[in-house]
Amino acid sequence: MTERHDRRQALIHAAFSAIAEGGFEGFRLRPIAAAAGIDHSTLHHYFRTKADLIAAVLEHVTSQFEATMHTDLEPATRLRQHLREIATAVAQRPELFIVLDELDLRARRDGSTGADIERDEQGWRDALTAIFTEGVERHVWSMDLDVAASVELVIATVKGIRLRPDRAESVVNQLCDLFSPERPHHD
Repeated sequence: MTERHDRRQALIHAAFSAIAEGGFEGFRLRPIAAAAGIDHSTLHHYFRTKADLIAAVLEHVTSQFEATMHTDLEPATRLRQHLREIATAVAQRPELFIVLDELDLRARRDGSTGADIERDEQGWRDALTAIFTEGVERHVWSMDLDVAASVELVIATVKGIRLRPDRAESVVNQLCDLFSPERPHHD
């Protein structure tokens, strides 16, 4: 790794910590630069704008969930594994979700952050859509399953458990039970 990459990462981590500890009210560039070991005046060499630094924090957080999408599993198991890993992260790494909550709130008032989050969530929507579509095609779930509504249910649930990390595991288990593979009906 280069010194530039290391400094850039230090800035991302310092910005992440600032948001996790004080929200955007505590997001000040001078203290972030100082925490990363650089002078405030050189921060723009690493991030052209404050929005660029915020986008890098978003990427840092969301990249930590990419490994939860196991493409080598069948659809229902893939969904269950994805959701369980997120529930575990909610309980063990609440700072990730505090930052995501702060970013979601900022996105409502800031178009740049909103666009970044929309792009990021579209990737998640696409991955979930692929799971549900494959499951319908393989008859894991009913052909009547509304894929788009199922995707939004998963996203809304995950965003909701961020507020109740103590209930994350039981909520995710309940959601997974709703999407258990269809059982044959006996007359």
